[in-house]
Amino acid sequence: MKVSVRRFCKVFLIAFAWFAGLIVLAQLIPYGRTHANPPVIKEPAWDSPRTRELAVRACFNCHSNETRWPWYANVAPFSWVVEFDVNVARSVVNFSEWNRPYELAASSGLSVRTGNMPTVKYRMAHPEADLTPEETLDLARGLDATLSPDIAR
Repeated sequence: MKVSVRRFCKVFLIAFAWFAGLIVLAQLIPYGRTHANPPVIKEPAWDSPRTRELAVRACFNCHSNETRWPWYANVAPFSWVVEFDVNVARSVVNFSEWNRPYELAASSGLSVRTGNMPTVKYRMAHPEADLTPEETLDLARGLDATLSPDIAR
């Protein structure tokens, strides 16, 4: 019995050393730590300050040029995921560059209403983005009013 425990510990320590070595080597890959926040060019004409406030809490970290980069965005492989997610989010809808069209902008309220946005993994890491049901409905309605092309303002 003692031999099998020793063997298990030896295998575990070797596996842990390999894992730690891979994490250290991953830090040499430069992707994911640029943390570029281009200037804010133009925001949409928000229907109310409340909509903007909720959007800042739940959306702006990924869907704007005002990203607050968390500490883990400097550690690979988490930095790769964060950088990729922000780049994709900004390409879909960027509230800081409202001088160009976004094909999916009009669906933003629906995405919030159905629970697709903010994503579960984002809400887990950012509790401030976990809106109450009332806030979720307010944000969805506000995004519909702000971003729907068929609503005259």
